[in-house]
Amino acid sequence: MVSTEFLVTSFVVVLIPGTGVVFTLSTGLFLGWRASIYAALGCTAGILPHLTASVLGVAALLHLSAVAFQALKLAGAAYLLYLAWATWRDKGALSFTAPGDGEALGHGRLVLRAFLLNILNPKLSIFFLAFLPQFVAADAAAPLGEMLLLSAIFMAMTFAVFVVYGVLAHGVRALVLGSPRVVAWMRRGFAAAFAVLGARLALSDR
Repeated sequence: MVSTEFLVTSFVVVLIPGTGVVFTLSTGLFLGWRASIYAALGCTAGILPHLTASVLGVAALLHLSAVAFQALKLAGAAYLLYLAWATWRDKGALSFTAPGDGEALGHGRLVLRAFLLNILNPKLSIFFLAFLPQFVAADAAAPLGEMLLLSAIFMAMTFAVFVVYGVLAHGVRALVLGSPRVVAWMRRGFAAAFAVLGARLALSDR
């Protein structure tokens, strides 16, 4: 049974700004609301492996293996720093273009980039491993089924909230893109946000 506590807690967790939120906001702002939907889709798909690992118990192995955790954590941090660099050096109106490209990312590449943002964050596996079991009844007849249901609800909520973030960002698109100075500062702001998130991930403990 899905509790109100799970729905409220999940909603608060999804609302908290993180790498996925920053990526979706910047995509909606610079590339439009349609692109933000693909970004939201990629970010949501990126948590699926973590949810699956948590449900199957594989995340417990990641938690016990310091080497595996550190390797995945550093890969995720490096990817975030790459996004910061790519965003900072982009001199056009659009962010998240390939270095030296100048063309907006295709939908498939946009989904892939968003997917990598979340799949390279090992802390998500640890989070879900600690988060989901709290809302499964101790006397549940089918605990695996309940965890799968909770996972599906969490993913649907993530996608919906991220789409709203992207659409809201698109709402101020005309105002922002009408001013080259604002565009420059927004680009630098997103680059700094990715750099900070990458540094925090690299320096974080379990």
